[in-house]
Amino acid sequence: MPLYRDEAVVLRTHKLGEADRIVTLLTRHHGRVRAVAKGVRKTTSRWGARLEPFTHVDLQLAVGRNLDVVTQAETIEPFASGLGDHYDRYTAGTVMLETADRLVTEEGQPAVQQFLLLVGGLRAMTAGDPDQRRGANQVLDSYLLRSLAVAGYAPSFSHCARCGEEGPHKAFSPSAGGALCPDCRVPGSASPSAGTLDVLGALLAGDWEVVGAADPRSLREASGLVSAYLHWHLERGLKSLEYVER
Repeated sequence: MPLYRDEAVVLRTHKLGEADRIVTLLTRHHGRVRAVAKGVRKTTSRWGARLEPFTHVDLQLAVGRNLDVVTQAETIEPFASGLGDHYDRYTAGTVMLETADRLVTEEGQPAVQQFLLLVGGLRAMTAGDPDQRRGANQVLDSYLLRSLAVAGYAPSFSHCARCGEEGPHKAFSPSAGGALCPDCRVPGSASPSAGTLDVLGALLAGDWEVVGAADPRSLREASGLVSAYLHWHLERGLKSLEYVER
């Protein structure tokens, strides 16, 4: 069988037979890949722990008829070790994995930007230096907005999502694509506080100075709007988002 090598983040796993496991991966160059890891559930397996969710790995895979087969695995970054002891980071991380799994739907197609966003988000939450580590909710919100933008669902915060009129605006609608001017406002639009849309724009752009200076109310409102926007475009909610403390 032909072989190929790639780096990946393990998104999820489930059992196969008595000793094997099917692993869903987001790879750097081959997008979303489902592969069989044979024998990894045996106590004698030397690399089963390297194929657990949150692990950034360097893999060698053999091309199979239905599923590829993992033949080698080397750990690059064990993100799980920096998430497991912190409920907020762990739950935020599970949302990131589930979002990546949902947004990258075509198996075998390159998804480099989504891969880099996921690795960057997990790295930001598990940074060893506390001064470089961001709040779990803010990292999650930034990741969700950026991954949606890469997938083609970029929200508008500074201009009206319908007519393009420059803001600031006082209405926001997930179904309309973001901020709305008074003329374009649709029924059911949210009316966030003055600084919330600025926070959302900063989260999308990665402007952490603005995010760090935001008041708690704006951060909470921003998180709620990000969740609503995500649910609208994924068409059904994420199971893992229910456990995130907002």
